[in-house]
Order: sequence, then C-alpha cells, then structure tokens
Amino acid sequence: MNHFLFDVDGTLTPSRKKINSQFALWFLYFSQNNAVSLVTGSDNPKTLEQIGPEICMSVNKIYNCNGNDVWYRQDNVYTNPWKMSTKLKGFLEKELDSSSYEVKTGNHIEERPGMVNFSIVGRNADKVQRKNYFYYDIESDERIHIAEKINKQFDDVSAVVGGETGIDIIAKGKDKRQVLDEIKQDRVFFFGDRMDPDGNDFSLAYAVKEAGGVAKQVKSWRDTKEILENFQERGIAN
Repeated sequence: MNHFLFDVDGTLTPSRKKINSQFALWFLYFSQNNAVSLVTGSDNPKTLEQIGPEICMSVNKIYNCNGNDVWYRQDNVYTNPWKMSTKLKGFLEKELDSSSYEVKTGNHIEERPGMVNFSIVGRNADKVQRKNYFYYDIESDERIHIAEKINKQFDDVSAVVGGETGIDIIAKGKDKRQVLDEIKQDRVFFFGDRMDPDGNDFSLAYAVKEAGGVAKQVKSWRDTKEILENFQERGIAN
C-alpha cells in the first residue's frame, strides 16, 4: 500500500499561512481516497489553523512537532515529554542577544510538545518581517551556523533549520524520521520543502529513500499538486 506523507509549511501551504481554498478542496478529496499523513514541525493548533478541520479529520494521522506530538482525528495519542535543559535555554538566549539582526519581535524560544523552535526574528513577526529575515538568512546562513553550534555543544539534542525563520531543536533521534516506525509496512511517498542536509525534512527524506520509497522536494503547494496529479495519471495515487 502507498502512504503519502506531507510536510505542511512550504509544501501544502505558504509558510505560516492558510492553505489555498481551491487546493484545500482538491487535497481533501485526495486525502479521502489515499493513505495520507502530515508531518510538520508546527504544533497542532497551528496545523489546524492552516489546514482546516476537514483535512485534519480526513488524514490518517498528524505528526506534529516533528513526530513528537501525534494526533488521530484530532485526539492526542502520543506526546514526547522531553523538555530543554536550563543550559540549552541559556545558550539560546545568548545567541539571541549576540545576533546582529536588529528586528526582534518576541516569542523567540517557543517550547512545543517534545521540541523547541528558536527564531532570531521571533514568532511574533508579521509577513514582511518574516520575509526580510528569510532573505537575510539566505545571505548570512545565520540559522545554519547556530544549528551547527547547538549540535556541536549539546550531545543530547539535534538542531535543524525549519520553515523561513526557525530552528527546530529536538531530542537526539526524535526528528521526522521517527514517523516511519508506524508506517514501515507501506511504501512511502514523502513531500517536503527542506530536504537539504541542514533542513528538517532531510532525515525523513533520506530514510524514506533508504527504505525504497520516494522523496519529492517541492517549493510550493503548486509543485505538490502537480506531482500528485502526475501520480494519479500513472495510477500511483487515486
């Protein structure tokens, strides 16, 4: 059986925005006729806001917080109890203070179930502020450098770049690839926008391909829809 796994931000929706209304209807039909799960660094309230209750209720499971907070039909079935250490929190606060990026909007260290999202510009940034930081980060690689320092100094966690402004920090071994433990009997087709080695889709994409599945890197929901329509024409999806 084919199982379709989807990242959310940058894959099914624009980053931190709601799903396109026409694509939502199309994807709802797709999720009702195929085995579909979502795997995202965001928490469940954000996913519900972006994707909508109909799709959230139609998919097999939603693996929030990189698989550390699992939902079935909007019932929470598992949460990883991991919390960051005081030492790690102090390190992040120092990185925030020492960053040369001047616009800082608040909510920089967001604790989610089983993970932490760290953002220099802050989770309170509006659309323009997020884009400005995104372009700054492309030039400076600030997030990659911070993630590398975290991985070097803290043996018990992993840090990867996620979305446009954040860094996802999870317990070692508890990244997105953990979702394959539940769906290992199926052939997996995974869609994500950050399959580069520093991105939070990389580990799952690598594991999917190692298991004989398919990993498709996309730039937007339009890419995702185009590939899925091609799969339907070829009989890979319904």
